[in-house]
Amino acid sequence: MLREILETKRKALKINLDPTIYGTFAEIGAGQEVARNFFTAGAASGTIAKTMSAYDMAFSNEIYGAEKSGRYVSKSRLNKMLRHEFDLLSERLCGEKYLGRRFFAFANTVTTLNYNKTNDPHGWVGIMFQSEPGGEANEIILHIRLLDSDGSLQQNVLGIIGVNLVFAAFFLSSNVQTMIESLVDNLAVGSVEIDLVNLRGPAFKDANDRLVNLYLIAKGFSSAAIFDRNAQVCQSKDLLYKKDVMILRTKYRQKSTPNFDLFNRAVEQFKRSQHAGDANLVVLIEVLMSNAFDETPQIDNADLEQFAARAEELCATGNNVIVSNFTRNHKLAQYLSRCKPHRVGISTNIANLKRIFDASNYGENYTDELLAYVSDLFSRNVKLYAYPYLDKKNNEIITTRNMPVSEQSKPLFDFLILNNYITDIEQYDEKDVKTV
Repeated sequence: MLREILETKRKALKINLDPTIYGTFAEIGAGQEVARNFFTAGAASGTIAKTMSAYDMAFSNEIYGAEKSGRYVSKSRLNKMLRHEFDLLSERLCGEKYLGRRFFAFANTVTTLNYNKTNDPHGWVGIMFQSEPGGEANEIILHIRLLDSDGSLQQNVLGIIGVNLVFAAFFLSSNVQTMIESLVDNLAVGSVEIDLVNLRGPAFKDANDRLVNLYLIAKGFSSAAIFDRNAQVCQSKDLLYKKDVMILRTKYRQKSTPNFDLFNRAVEQFKRSQHAGDANLVVLIEVLMSNAFDETPQIDNADLEQFAARAEELCATGNNVIVSNFTRNHKLAQYLSRCKPHRVGISTNIANLKRIFDASNYGENYTDELLAYVSDLFSRNVKLYAYPYLDKKNNEIITTRNMPVSEQSKPLFDFLILNNYITDIEQYDEKDVKTV
């Protein structure tokens, strides 16, 4: 059944005209864009108890407390804002006048594009809200990346997302997938990425954060979801910022299980060659979602549950997990570069390299595509650690030393090998080598 999509002003007005919805807007970093939409829609006095914007760090710290990390655009800051403002509503707005009210506290802490266009515009957006008067609070938290190339456009996007979020909380929370889809109502494709959603409270007692965040990938709202060793969803920069990162790439429903023996050798080799210590090392197992999309264009709940189960299974091995739709290594490298990691190692099968350096797999623009691939990948301080495989036909173990390479790409391939951008995994046991 098709859902009616209301324009932003109509959404804000519908909320303003609901006599039960009442709360606070607290916004840091990109103006009071969300509150502005409610004011301009009309009848805002029926909804808004307070708006505020503590831009100065001294004011912000006095109200919400200092951040140990020193980062104000953070989940920690958002959580403090939400709880502080929601507690004030419950504390100050009491008596018969407020008995039928469903309180909410909306907050965001955002950095939009700076004057020199040198930063990474992103932010945390959230709402605490009551589904019924006097009820337990529910919570929706988002991490967003603002993709427009103009700061004023990004402010406009933030205002629309905020209205969508408040509307979704009060009118669409009974269906989580519909609620998630509604967050991008009235927004142009490519203007925003939503790469994390956390849901809490009785309204979401049957919701699963892992499934929700995988749904973001299935809908194209995000390209990846990261789970820590406890299988909890986390924001990529929180886990990977300034870290040494080593990744094992695997495909969903691949025929063989991940070769952890070879991967462990790759991790040790990465540590030795890059002088990476255990304290700064983050190891990730990647589960590639794109081959499931190749099988069926529509990913349903059963598929998402299988992805979630696979992620939980790999987290149980003591590793962090990333589920992604990165079909190529350089797309993964682009994604990781946003987190400003110290060094990155990607462990991949020689068979994958063989396809990349085989001109017959491409069209007329092979050399252009190959140069773009190599530039995107290796300009980001990335090293590839290549798994050997057994060529059963010739009963031969294939490494970079004997891998077939097209004539057009041979000089570039030799350059990458000579300068250690691509390295064979060393000292492996032949019993661990799989047939491809």
